[in-house]
Amino acid sequence: MAEELRVGLLGFGLAGRVFHAPLIAATPGLRLDAIVTRDPQRREQAGQLFPDARLVDDAEGFWRTPDDLDLVVVATPNRQHVPMARAALAAGLPVVVDKPLAATAAEGRALVDEATERGVPLTVFQNRRWDGDFLTARRLVEKGELGRVLRFESRFERFRPTIRPGWRELAGPEEAGGALFDLGAHLVDQAVQLFGRVDRVYAEVDRRRAGAAVDDDAFVALTHANGVHSHLWMGAMTAQLGPRLRVLGDRAGYTSYGLDVQEAALHDGGRPDQPGWGEVPPERYGMLGVDGDLRQVTTEPGSYQSFYTQVAAALRDGVPMPVDPRDSVYTVELIELAHRSAAEGAVLPVPAA
Repeated sequence: MAEELRVGLLGFGLAGRVFHAPLIAATPGLRLDAIVTRDPQRREQAGQLFPDARLVDDAEGFWRTPDDLDLVVVATPNRQHVPMARAALAAGLPVVVDKPLAATAAEGRALVDEATERGVPLTVFQNRRWDGDFLTARRLVEKGELGRVLRFESRFERFRPTIRPGWRELAGPEEAGGALFDLGAHLVDQAVQLFGRVDRVYAEVDRRRAGAAVDDDAFVALTHANGVHSHLWMGAMTAQLGPRLRVLGDRAGYTSYGLDVQEAALHDGGRPDQPGWGEVPPERYGMLGVDGDLRQVTTEPGSYQSFYTQVAAALRDGVPMPVDPRDSVYTVELIELAHRSAAEGAVLPVPAA
């Protein structure tokens, strides 16, 4: 294995340009070796931002000469996640797939089975596990600061009434577009990480913008096996934003406002090796306690770079990958049930594993 693990990145759209490329480049032991994109404007951007990386028109060269790489990252549109990941596995190349892993749980399950049979590492970029507010909430829950947790509320809300061009607005089921797949893949994963498996799913899924072909407003209620209720909101038509997180226990609650700062920082050219990365100012800290007796709680620094640090350690030292891909299959299964629930107007049980 090379001194630096050589990484091939498939795609240089939002996911590849804003998230994966800068995180890979900032991770000790990883080298962004090649970027696949045909778009002339994106090629120019990639060349300016990462001049040491090779620019490649398609991924076929990766599969023909797999010894030239140590890791492939799939940051393509969702419809290409499974075929690109399968090609990487067939070439014997470890692979990171952006969320959602697949458009259906059946496809995701088959992909995980193939990776297991081939003995090739596979993981999924569930980066929101390293949001500062989520890390803070998890710390408070695990330390018992809230007592017995009763309800978890989580929101990824925006106000974007104008439809933007792009594959996320396409209605084909293979696209896995819409708010429930795009944002719900984060919210559902976070809820399951905090409170475990789910017994029942209820959802309301709508298209609110004129001419929308995919859902842009969704609410999902999960009843966890341990009795916690998770209420999750996501969408593009929220004129007034609610709390980003609210966790309510029988002793205290925790409430935090505003999205994690890392995405905006990456979009503006920031890098996780810069001082103060992922930190929010004190005025953005969440509140812990009960009404009339509240105190600020320091928000944990966000740490998206931890994902790739652990990927590098997994490939070099054999530690577990940062995200078990079976977790992401389960998330897709719950999203599928949410779509069914909304269509049928019913609370649906989650089949036993």
